[in-house]
Amino acid sequence: MPIIEVTLAEGRSPDELRRLISELTHAAHRAVGTPVANVRVIVRETPSTHFAAGDVTLAEREEAATIRVSGTAAEVGT
Repeated sequence: MPIIEVTLAEGRSPDELRRLISELTHAAHRAVGTPVANVRVIVRETPSTHFAAGDVTLAEREEAATIRVSGTAAEVGT
């Protein structure tokens, strides 16, 4: 019985998460031949303040990107 665990930054819609679960289930079925009913998928959503790469959280990256876009928009408008 395959168990697939996925950790994502939160923010996806229920439809997106449902599609992910379905795709992972069917990929496991195709790859190892296990019955679909035997595949377990666990999705964990983590706040962007608790998900980091290179000592920078996703929330910090998003904030920096917003500042860059806002700064660019302000410069273009002037």
